Amino acid sequence: MDIISKFTVGSEEGISDLITIIDSSVYTLHKEFVSEEDIKKYIQQQIDPRKMINDLNNLSNQLIMTYADQKPIGYSIIKSGSLHSGIPDGKRATEISFVILSEFDTPETRESLWKKCRSAVSFTDIIWINILDHDPLADFLKECGFIAAESSKAGPFQMPSHILELEINKS
Repeated sequence: MDIISKFTVGSEEGISDLITIIDSSVYTLHKEFVSEEDIKKYIQQQIDPRKMINDLNNLSNQLIMTYADQKPIGYSIIKSGSLHSGIPDGKRATEISFVILSEFDTPETRESLWKKCRSAVSFTDIIWINILDHDPLADFLKECGFIAAESSKAGPFQMPSHILELEINKS
């Protein structure tokens, strides 16, 4: 399997690939906790391609897509300047999302997406993510050096999560 992670623009094709992954990952991460009907309703009502294109065309945001044999299997959205309440004054912070479809969640896929993501955030002081407690990628991020900063709630159904941080540039 040929795994590649690359920067993607907020075009029709890029957004289509992103939505494919979002739909599948929302279902996978929430199916044990939320009814299928509520998940479908969320996807139909809240996943808006136009809004996503506008968000990704904001110069502070970047999209990295991961492909296996040219099929979309994961993504990271990088939001420069995005803060949470625990970020110290004067620190540059960058929020990331980190999603890989469960059937493609392999060490090779994780490394590909993480390396591309990490190279894109070298300008910041702190990378942070609000990740669901039951997300299988949380342990991988901790292995990469992220530490739990605070308990929170995340996702469309406000489920228990943690804000994880990774300090990049120590000053």
